[in-house]
Amino acid sequence: MGNDRRIGWVAGAGGGLLAGVALPPVGWPWLLWPAVVLLWCLTESRGGPAGQRFRRGGLWGLAAVLVSHRWLLWLHPLDWIGVPGPLSLPICLALWLAIGLAGGLLVGAWTVLVGRLDPGRPSTALLAAALWGLAEVLLAKGPLFWLGLGAAALPGDRALAGLAALGGAGSLAALQLLIGWGLWRALRALPAQRTRWLLATLVLVVGCHLAGLALLAKADAGGRGVGPGDGEAHRAERWLVLQPAIPTREKFEADQQRRLLLQLASAQRQAASAEPPLQGVLLPEGSLALGQPLPLAAPVEVLSGGFRRKGVELRSSLLRFAPGELRAGGGIDKHRVVPLGEWVPLAGLWRWSGLSAVGGIEPGPASRLLARPGGDVGVAICYELSDGSALAAATRAGARWLLASANLDPYPLQLQGQFAALAQLRAIETGRWLVSSANTGPSLLVDAGGRVLETLPPGRPATGLVTVRQRTPLTPYDRWGEGPLIGLALMAGAWRWISRAPG
Repeated sequence: MGNDRRIGWVAGAGGGLLAGVALPPVGWPWLLWPAVVLLWCLTESRGGPAGQRFRRGGLWGLAAVLVSHRWLLWLHPLDWIGVPGPLSLPICLALWLAIGLAGGLLVGAWTVLVGRLDPGRPSTALLAAALWGLAEVLLAKGPLFWLGLGAAALPGDRALAGLAALGGAGSLAALQLLIGWGLWRALRALPAQRTRWLLATLVLVVGCHLAGLALLAKADAGGRGVGPGDGEAHRAERWLVLQPAIPTREKFEADQQRRLLLQLASAQRQAASAEPPLQGVLLPEGSLALGQPLPLAAPVEVLSGGFRRKGVELRSSLLRFAPGELRAGGGIDKHRVVPLGEWVPLAGLWRWSGLSAVGGIEPGPASRLLARPGGDVGVAICYELSDGSALAAATRAGARWLLASANLDPYPLQLQGQFAALAQLRAIETGRWLVSSANTGPSLLVDAGGRVLETLPPGRPATGLVTVRQRTPLTPYDRWGEGPLIGLALMAGAWRWISRAPG
């Protein structure tokens, strides 16, 4: 009995650690599936009473989040925002642990629920997988979610990730759980039935890869030329991406602001003098200070991260400067703002503007669609990139390509790898080309099939010329969103209600 208890705890910790490693930047689902098998093992009633299953499942979630989100420790030191040195590391550790505990609570609750529904039944597997996928989509609407099992297929298995064009990241998360469930059923089955379960799981894996490849091939075919009646829907835009690589701790110092404006002026001249002239210049999140005009009235468009006021509220925004204009005439405000780092509830009552170097930021409207004469763009500012449904809604509303604007300093390359994987996933989901403009990287170009075509060296000042194609065809996910996943959950629930016998 004592050994059984220890095995349960080892399964929880080991499975969670393996899952955390398997997520991007590694992004290898074949490594994730054994971790998911261990998670299904923890749902069994023989794994102990509900409280014990909750703790072991929670340990799985805690370990997975702590490993995959360890980049949060790079916030230390926080002296640049006025936090005393002795408090900096404890605060960063507390934040990292709090997010891990939140993940542990959710996975622990899921483990208990599945255990009560009898995890061996196919209807339970379908329902539990669909609920997990929908939970990831819902969590991505809030401020405390970055990535989950839905991102696990990238960058290592683009063929499997192609299914995101059908059902989004939530469906990919559900698929990882179903594959793990099939392997778990094979392990616990009698020898005479084991081959049947392994074969069924293999058919699922191969079928999903073939379907994903077909969807990627369709995205590739749709990007060649102009379709009937599309007009200029597939025209190409050439942009100059400016990667300043200015440390966040120094970005608002006078010397660094002068350096940035010199870089921007040079980029504007380069874009205007190119043959043929470029569409414009892209700058990352938070590049321009509040009210900062452009250094030149060049005849090219500029899309730059910056700040603006709406009434008395300060917004972090992507600002649009029309050709020949020195001041922004439009833009889109960041909707998902970082708790404490950018936004504090009731900040006026607390008389505290948050930990941000620019003061308290208020969220803008939920729409991610930036209207512009050259073709509308779907915009994700920083970790808004984790919300695929919002960018799908922008695509449905007319976005012809996607722009991710970010400042990932002082975080390590691990976070940049996760950001790049999410950029690939968003491009596949929406069937749109995506440009990432980031302060220290990743600045890259991704096509509609999720391939990274261009990238700038991380952590160094650089400029890069990218050619992005506008597209108008909608993917199934653009059209239906989470409809198929909701349908799967309803079907599984009806199946359980109709059939009382074990599946």
